[in-house]
Amino acid sequence: MDELKIHRTILCIDLKSFYASVECSLLGLDPFKTPLVVADYSRGGGSIVLAVSPYLKKFGVPSRCRIHELPTNIKIIFQKPRMEKYLEYSTKIVEIYLRFVSEEDLYVYSVDEVFLDFTNYLDYYQKTDLELAKMIMTEIYKETKVYSTCGIGPNMLMAKLALDIESKHSPDFIAKWDYESLPQKLWPITPLSEMWGIGHNMEAHLNKMGMYKIGDIAKFNVAKLKQRFGIIGEELYYHTHGIDTSLIQDKNKIKPIAKSYGTGQTLFRDYYPPDIYQIIVELVDDVCRRLRLSKKQAKTVHFGIGYSKEVGGGFSRQFTLPQPTASESEIYKACLHLFNEHYEREAIRRVHVSVTNLVTQPEIQINLFENVDKVIKEAEVFSAIDEIKFKFGKNSVNRASSELKASTIKARNDMIGGHHA
Repeated sequence: MDELKIHRTILCIDLKSFYASVECSLLGLDPFKTPLVVADYSRGGGSIVLAVSPYLKKFGVPSRCRIHELPTNIKIIFQKPRMEKYLEYSTKIVEIYLRFVSEEDLYVYSVDEVFLDFTNYLDYYQKTDLELAKMIMTEIYKETKVYSTCGIGPNMLMAKLALDIESKHSPDFIAKWDYESLPQKLWPITPLSEMWGIGHNMEAHLNKMGMYKIGDIAKFNVAKLKQRFGIIGEELYYHTHGIDTSLIQDKNKIKPIAKSYGTGQTLFRDYYPPDIYQIIVELVDDVCRRLRLSKKQAKTVHFGIGYSKEVGGGFSRQFTLPQPTASESEIYKACLHLFNEHYEREAIRRVHVSVTNLVTQPEIQINLFENVDKVIKEAEVFSAIDEIKFKFGKNSVNRASSELKASTIKARNDMIGGHHA
């Protein structure tokens, strides 16, 4: 196994309670002393909490919950999400990272987390990895008043594990792991889902096989893990030994190719027919616009409904079209077919539409039963709409039905990632 071990200097830096910390920074407050929550209080108790301050986390308040689940014995400060401002802070902090390393040695994992490869910079800076981590974290705080945590390891996996498991408990928010430290720092961890890469479903399967600590996986027969879970089981075994041969430089060369397009919406009141049809058509519009912009067509439509919390459940089904399309009308008909077939007349709080089996879009494609002029006209209309939206913004042109009370498209178009810009 030693031949699989790489020895680089990788830093994984996470911005602590990022959204809440940005809000505290803007208000001039200390996130470790302020009971602040990022959530839209005006939407009611069912609204999702996007982030809570480190102060509230001390009392066991989760970072993802509903407003009505927050403690009532603490005077909480509510701040409406401002995604544009968070992205602005994130961009500023990425600029700080790029003062220390080149772009090829930086991998942005998410809006608040990055990997930095300092292997070739230690001699240049004449500093240790711990000293460099403190320098960067100090610069971040000095310029943004946002706290950060850091994991250091010989590869990306180890740096991430050090970050997630130990750095948050360290006095200086920095943790460094090496291969020799795994039996003491990683293997005693339980439950298994505490380790990056193990979800609750995988944890349940491993528990049934008698594995409850990470060390149990590390000592298990790798051949049996591979037989049970395939290549994922084998990778899991090697991960418990800290093995990860991926490089930041290689990840930056990868250009992801979309295999599907999808969008969903959590509703803030109960919806029933006919109002729900407006939501469905708006989601279909969004998916089809993305298909057109990427010059793709889809053959399979996936449609899902989630009922209110009081009822629970819902359904998720798919429908295969006779031929690939990017047509709003065809994809909407497929969604409506699935809705009428599986809807149980309950209150709806979640809708999801996605498409898969993508193919490159031909110039024009019709079947024998379609009106050629109608198909061409629809394509031209939506092409013109796409161009207008691109030039003047998403709300520059909408369906007339967007003025209906049931519509949410105008509000959603003013959001980033489903949240207020």
